[in-house]
Amino acid sequence: MPKEAYIAIIITIPFLGTTLGALMVYFLKKELNPRLKKALMGFAGGVMVSASFFSLLLPSLELSGGLGNFSFVPSLVGFAVGIGLMFLIDSLLPHLHPGEQNPEGLHSKASRTTMMVTAVTIHNFPEGLAVGVGLLGALVGSEVMTLTSALTLSLGIALQNFPEGAIVSMPLASEGHSKDKSFLLGTLSGVVEPLGALLALALSSVVEPALPYLLSFAAGAMVYVVVEELIPEASEGEHSNLPTLGFAFGFALMMVLDVALG
Repeated sequence: MPKEAYIAIIITIPFLGTTLGALMVYFLKKELNPRLKKALMGFAGGVMVSASFFSLLLPSLELSGGLGNFSFVPSLVGFAVGIGLMFLIDSLLPHLHPGEQNPEGLHSKASRTTMMVTAVTIHNFPEGLAVGVGLLGALVGSEVMTLTSALTLSLGIALQNFPEGAIVSMPLASEGHSKDKSFLLGTLSGVVEPLGALLALALSSVVEPALPYLLSFAAGAMVYVVVEELIPEASEGEHSNLPTLGFAFGFALMMVLDVALG
């Protein structure tokens, strides 16, 4: 298979995960069972944290090994910038998490639907960026990043995108939107992922010296989403043990995929 086709597949896989999840609006008559939703959100968080550590932070630290006792610096800087940028976006951009009543960010007259899609778009962007950075590492011939490891990261993100697609499209349908519109909006929330990957690929001219920073930047952005959004929403109310188990399963599954395939 030509390398270009392989790259296109890796970039597209996470978006397909979101699309397949959004399709559930046609097969399920009402919103997801609250217990199942909690478990799936925990699973998504576990996959993202595991991918952040095994697929992004560890390679970042390995690539900086030549700095000796200061090998942590690029990873620390990139991680902090990733956290900081997501904090700014989360604080400024008007958005509404599915199932919530009060929007976050600056005051806006945008519709609830627009702000709900915006919330998931904020969530998905760092995942696309992570896939793109993983690809960059492989394309520049990094010893710790390969096309196979980039594919593994893409598959892991697609796995956690599946429940997210359903969690977006089904609340939209419950608010009165048609199933077609709910599916379309749920799918569109995932478009930002291939765009994020393409943005990362556009940095290829500066990637080799910056790769440790970019890997840890993507990790920081993903960790912010998990801690700020997924864990609080999954643990709210009763049955908080279910997202904990889902998190553990997602973390372990992504770890196995990364080590066995990457």
